Amino acid sequence: MTKLLVVATSNPGKLREMQAYLENSAWQLILKPEELEIEETGDTFAANACLKASQVALATGNWAIADDSGLEVDALNGVPGVYSARYGTTDSERIARLLRELGNEVNRQAQFVCVVAIASPDGAIALQSEGICRGEILHEPRGNGGFGYDPIFYVPEKQLTFAEMTPELKRSISHRGKAFTTLLPQLSKLRSC
Repeated sequence: MTKLLVVATSNPGKLREMQAYLENSAWQLILKPEELEIEETGDTFAANACLKASQVALATGNWAIADDSGLEVDALNGVPGVYSARYGTTDSERIARLLRELGNEVNRQAQFVCVVAIASPDGAIALQSEGICRGEILHEPRGNGGFGYDPIFYVPEKQLTFAEMTPELKRSISHRGKAFTTLLPQLSKLRSC
């Protein structure tokens, strides 16, 4: 039996990405109602993911899934962190600001973090998982794929930026991919709830 899972986003791209991770599960994913806006007031990725999942579950009366993710740069004490999406108006502005703030800093170590949370219809958080992908920030963008900071996030083991990777490779090693890999075995147990 298929169960409904409301994705706490209005972004069809994020819905497609989550569907790719959950394609072999018995969950049917749908976007949250467009008029339902949830302000991300948490100071951690986990707090924001849980807040969004809980609020969407309560508002819709269905199971809900949310993620929150961003880039943490070591030399900038974890900035932009939970403010990654609000670090500029466009992807190119966000990248330019980050590169400007890093300047000629030698330590280019960084990590992408993703927390995924699932809430039951009563708003209680039923599952939560975290994924981290370590890498480095390049001095200039490389690659045409992906979105956000992907063109400057370099993964040394693969010798590629996220923007240079195939979607399949990125899914297999990314922070979001790792969070979903941890979540999937637990998610199958929820189907009977």
